[in-house]
Amino acid sequence: MATLLLIVIFIDFIGLGIPDSLFGAAWPAINSDFGLPISAANAVTVTMTVCSIISSLMSAKLTEKFSTSKIAAVSTVLTAVGLFGFSISKNIYMMFFFTLFLGFGAGAIDAALNNYVAIHYKASHMNFLHCFYGIGVTLSPYLMSLALKHRSWQSGYRWAFIIQLVISIIAFVSLPLWQKNDRLPENSEERGRKSNFIELIKLPGIKSTWLVFFGSCSLEYVSGTWSSSFFVNSRGLSVDKAALFVTVYYAGMASGRFLSGLLSSKLKPQQIIAIGTILIIPAIALVAQPFIPILSAIGLFLIGLGNGPLYPNMIHLTPIRFGAQRSQAVMGLQMAAAYIGILSMPALTGFLAQKFSTDILPYCLIALYGIMLISLIATRKAKNTNE
Repeated sequence: MATLLLIVIFIDFIGLGIPDSLFGAAWPAINSDFGLPISAANAVTVTMTVCSIISSLMSAKLTEKFSTSKIAAVSTVLTAVGLFGFSISKNIYMMFFFTLFLGFGAGAIDAALNNYVAIHYKASHMNFLHCFYGIGVTLSPYLMSLALKHRSWQSGYRWAFIIQLVISIIAFVSLPLWQKNDRLPENSEERGRKSNFIELIKLPGIKSTWLVFFGSCSLEYVSGTWSSSFFVNSRGLSVDKAALFVTVYYAGMASGRFLSGLLSSKLKPQQIIAIGTILIIPAIALVAQPFIPILSAIGLFLIGLGNGPLYPNMIHLTPIRFGAQRSQAVMGLQMAAAYIGILSMPALTGFLAQKFSTDILPYCLIALYGIMLISLIATRKAKNTNE
């Protein structure tokens, strides 16, 4: 029963990943069709992320009231509605409205399922979980590249909606599998403890941990959102080829999380994080070089490969460091920190790209990598009594 439930959760995470990479791959075609400036993407990404922040902060109360299984099922439906809405959007204002469904759906399911797997399963399961997220974010830009080549970006969103609809049906059909497994283990040492924000912020290492999530997710989303525009505007690639390069990036992320799952039986999460962090340095250099496009694609792959394992391994460490009963509240705040990065940094990159040019992308990646690296060092040095 536990194995079958884990498979369902893996499928849910494919659904979580599908909407995340579509917009960046489709944006060069969307802003051309709608006659918008390149920075107009910020209206959509900012709205989506604000909604995700709100729902992630509410995740502890929502999960306690409705259970993890129901949150996962309803959230998947919300994202399916959002994808369908994008497929029929005739202007940016319609997209803006349907972005609400994508944002609220993503934030709730992200925090709830991450916390559930962190408590009930092993580190390898957490990495494989996020590998399935990587499958979702790899599949969708590939579909978009096919749609852009043969049909339209609306078709790409329509195909993604069909997949998400199937996942939504699976989520509802599988509700009986959860039974009593929606809650924390009864033998949890901290059963019944309630933690407010003031208590949480005083925990050793918590603030540097938030910054790690901020930096890593900012790096992830800036790469995914703006690399397509970078290759089109700064390197002269076609929109369909640039979208294919984004697919390579997300394939790197999925591969990194898959390898992390395999290595988790031999290496500690901290060691896997360190290896991935080092790998990002030459990766950014390959993206920045202007001579050979295929090397830039390899660089994107390596950014995904190196940065991909950081998120699931940091998630897995959450109940270990801060306690099982605190973990849902801490998880929600970690998701909020991640979404703040997703909110602010792609928007700032878009603003800079509009003001100067998309040539700014490699410099933004270096800055975000610096934030992540310094925060990781601070987190390792923190003497956390909860770990």
